[in-house]
Amino acid sequence: MSKLVRDLMHPGVFTCQPDAYLGQVAVLLTQHKVHALIVVDREGRPIGIISDYDLLAGEWLSVDDESLSTMRNLTAQDLMSYPVDTIESDMPVGKAAHILIEKDVNRLLVTENNKPVGVISTTDFVANIAKEETPKRETVADVMSDAILVCRGKTPIVSAARTLMGAGWRSVLVVDAKGKHLGVVSGKDLMPFVENGVDESLTVRDVLHPAMTININASLREAADLMIQKHHHRLVVIDDEDPEAFPLGIISSFDIVAEMARPGSIWQS
Repeated sequence: MSKLVRDLMHPGVFTCQPDAYLGQVAVLLTQHKVHALIVVDREGRPIGIISDYDLLAGEWLSVDDESLSTMRNLTAQDLMSYPVDTIESDMPVGKAAHILIEKDVNRLLVTENNKPVGVISTTDFVANIAKEETPKRETVADVMSDAILVCRGKTPIVSAARTLMGAGWRSVLVVDAKGKHLGVVSGKDLMPFVENGVDESLTVRDVLHPAMTININASLREAADLMIQKHHHRLVVIDDEDPEAFPLGIISSFDIVAEMARPGSIWQS
């Protein structure tokens, strides 16, 4: 029997009111350790979704007092995406994966009889791949992204945030002058500056987190296991024979979901 969305989804929905300030949204995202909140009206009906990526769209990293003051007064309703993409809980997993890819989104609100019952995200798909008894035996090299968004450790975090927005990426790899990876900066690393602004002297080296690495010849099962165990959405791909060399690529949870949606994969058979 093919798996359904209800089998993979994360039950329950984390919400916020449309008049929640961005600083409050940042606190809720951090407290619940999630990437997005469903924005609901007074009757609890979903009217939009706001993610950590949406917060990066604003000019809250500006050091200009007037701009920062304006951003502090913005609410979830000002930056949320709408309408909310929804799917029914009895939809087959393969079809849900196709929808994620086609819509280029990271999560979908799951409903039953038009009532929200949970959320399914790329992480949920990856978690289930890790549990498969007979996963497709392909390697990291087959699905990784060869292109890498990089910056030097001395790059100001304001510049890094603007680069992330311009490129449409969720993280940037930080390297030294010789190309050795120092760590990764993602939207979550920048979240603490939403409420209080940022010191313009701060660089990405001050906020980066250590990069999780994986060998290019590792299996997708190994990559999925590592992502779930370490709560990472992406891994830096290296050659174990020369780990200090410039990274070979990046593999993310979204890359694995794309493999799930590919015709001929174990999820589509």
